[in-house]
Amino acid sequence: MAAKAFVLIETTVGKNKEVVTALGKLKGVVSVDIVTGPYDVIAILEGESLNDIGDLVTGKIHPIPGISRTVTCLAI
Repeated sequence: MAAKAFVLIETTVGKNKEVVTALGKLKGVVSVDIVTGPYDVIAILEGESLNDIGDLVTGKIHPIPGISRTVTCLAI
C-alpha cells in the first residue's frame, strides 16, 4: 500500500525559495508550494510505506538549511 503525507514547514526568514528548490529535488516529493498562514511551505510526499515517508522526512527534509520546524500529517 502506498503512503501519502502532507508536510507543513516553517522556514527561517528569507529562505522559502531555497527550501522549495531543495525539496523539489528529492525523490518522493510530489508537490511543494509556498503558502500563507502559520506555515511557509507545504510539501506532499508519497512513498511505498509509512517507513519510507518517515525516512524521507527525518533523513532528507529535516537537514535542509532554512527549515526550522515541520509537522507531518499522514493521509489515511
